[in-house]
Amino acid sequence: MAHYRRTAAAAAALLASLLLCGPAPHAQDNYPSRPVQMIIPFAAGGPTDIVGRIMGAKMAEILGQNFVVENRGGAGGTIGTGDVAKAAPDGYTLLMATASTNAINPGLYSHLPYDTERGFAPLGQVGVTPTILMASRSLPVTDVKSLVTLLKANPGKYSYGSSGVGSILHLCGEEFRADVGGLDIVHVPYKGSAPMDLGLLGGEIALAFDATPTAMPLALAGKVRALGAGMATRIPAMPDLPTLQEQGVKGYECYTWNAILAPAGTPKPIVDKLNAAINKALADPAVSSALQKAGIDPTPGSTPQSTASFVKAELAKWAPIIKASGAHID
Repeated sequence: MAHYRRTAAAAAALLASLLLCGPAPHAQDNYPSRPVQMIIPFAAGGPTDIVGRIMGAKMAEILGQNFVVENRGGAGGTIGTGDVAKAAPDGYTLLMATASTNAINPGLYSHLPYDTERGFAPLGQVGVTPTILMASRSLPVTDVKSLVTLLKANPGKYSYGSSGVGSILHLCGEEFRADVGGLDIVHVPYKGSAPMDLGLLGGEIALAFDATPTAMPLALAGKVRALGAGMATRIPAMPDLPTLQEQGVKGYECYTWNAILAPAGTPKPIVDKLNAAINKALADPAVSSALQKAGIDPTPGSTPQSTASFVKAELAKWAPIIKASGAHID
């Protein structure tokens, strides 16, 4: 009987130690053993959705499990982003993060349902998406110089659109306004880039910055006039379009980006496996070509550590611009 009690006690102690150690190692070794959910914190059809679906399809092929892309838009991306931060840290819920969700919103919202630095485990960067300054075809300008001349000669007459107060496209406009010495131009916020583009096409607004995946088709079709690229270098898919810096707007650079994040606490073996899958996907010529055709510059070779450093630097970049714009959401 004493031997039985000692055996039972040892078994109980072993079980307790296993429970304290968490999931068995083979559970991580077998990852993913079921479909992975990738949350896009914006509506379908936008730039982030395009990136998510390209990457999700390839990562599914690499890892041998379906990647289910789900759009959870609303509140400037805070809803879907917050859902991922609260999800189980098991690698089965991922976030396609953007400059808005993880670099701009922390300086814009009084209360966020997530901590952008402590709430996530960075997995890897995907790409940088330049913006394009677009003008209505009815506006009598052909480049940035003639635009600035027109705006300064007509204070308060013209307006520029954005995808919402405090959005990356709003801040692109504010940065431009400041960098050319100040402009008296009205900001018109829309509920997304799609209605903003319709406003530009319909003549409701004179100008808008938009991300390349949605701006390029309009510009190449001649529906709007592309005046300049928002990056320091020209857009590969539109090599004839000069940058704003080339046209005299010193230091101007406004872009968005995508990175894939998991909830904080995701085990390192899963983080490393997902990082390897991200970089393998970006190394595929078909994936790289698809992203570039959409106007997105792939950023292969990132690590979880370099991704964390990148997000931290982006927070520092946008904080003073947000403050200067006066944009604030309670």
